[in-house]
Amino acid sequence: MTQNATLKQSPLAQYHADYHAQMVEYAGWEMPIKYETSIKDEHEQTRNSGGIFDVSHMGRLTFKGKDAIRLLEHTCSRKIGSMQEGQCRYGLICNEQGGVLDDVIVNRMGEKELLVVVNASNRDKIIGHMNSVIADRGFDVKMEDRTEKTAMIAIQGPKVMELIGKVSSEIQDLKRYRFLVKNLMIAKVIVARTGYTGEDGVEVIMPSSIVKMAISMLMKEMGDEEAQEMLKPCGLGARDTLRLEAGMPLYGHELGEDINALSCGIDFAIALDKSVENEGETFIGQEALLKTRDAGGPATKLVGFEIDSKRTPRQGMPILLDGTQVGTVTSGCASPTLGKSIAMGFVPSDKTEVGTKFEIDAGRATLPASIVKLPFYKR
Repeated sequence: MTQNATLKQSPLAQYHADYHAQMVEYAGWEMPIKYETSIKDEHEQTRNSGGIFDVSHMGRLTFKGKDAIRLLEHTCSRKIGSMQEGQCRYGLICNEQGGVLDDVIVNRMGEKELLVVVNASNRDKIIGHMNSVIADRGFDVKMEDRTEKTAMIAIQGPKVMELIGKVSSEIQDLKRYRFLVKNLMIAKVIVARTGYTGEDGVEVIMPSSIVKMAISMLMKEMGDEEAQEMLKPCGLGARDTLRLEAGMPLYGHELGEDINALSCGIDFAIALDKSVENEGETFIGQEALLKTRDAGGPATKLVGFEIDSKRTPRQGMPILLDGTQVGTVTSGCASPTLGKSIAMGFVPSDKTEVGTKFEIDAGRATLPASIVKLPFYKR
């Protein structure tokens, strides 16, 4: 593993070196794209058993103070005040035009404390955005960037919760989108039953100083070699193909500042009924999104495609209908689970019926594509 002094290093850098990871630059961090096997092998390891992913590059921001709830209520598309302590919610942070600044996970830590996980590429932007809102509204909130003081790992796969049950029945019994706080070596560890692969599992946040020891303890607690074969390190390459099969949008692909939030197929994460009377705040971008809804909806919508070709569509390729470009591919891959090429992209809202046939312009060839229901894969 070669180190680039200009890139941020994960607290698990030595772990990656020990497992012979292939490292790449990602959002200013040096992160593993894969280990000694292949992206396909790591994808299948996660689908069939379990994988450990280092996601320490993702931003972790805490908000404390009497207006912490109001701040997130005003900046996030989900209802925050109604969250219970120990609950997580996926939501969007939008601009005034209804575009997406980022998609986030909000964790209700206490009455006046929230933890928000943001994308690595948007961390500085969201910090600036939150500081601006705090100043404009005069909110009494202290924001702290905990990203480089902590590590974050995702443990995902169908056998993960069974394995974790050998260590903690309390964690095994966690409900989806709930978290708990455990003490490990006098350090606070947050374990959430969330993930980005379409599989069951947990995401764990802990101080950087203990992460290597914590992983060693976990593997030792799980016991024999057979158990350790069930859980192997996996890189960001497999994480991307897993999330695409699960139909999960990725910022910079299906989500962006110029993409209307109602186009992205995640309406469950947008509470257009927020009101000052009920929640105390409406969210930034809500007015624009209400206008979009009342005008008949967005002009384009995100759909999934199965491709009748061995070639794989890539981001930016034109989507054609009767020879005319009507949309653009946002993500594509050869699906290891389905054994065929898949893609997502935006097309006109009146052309989104399952079975509708398009072509994707791959340069020297056009690839036959048919709309299928998302997600492509569901456990």
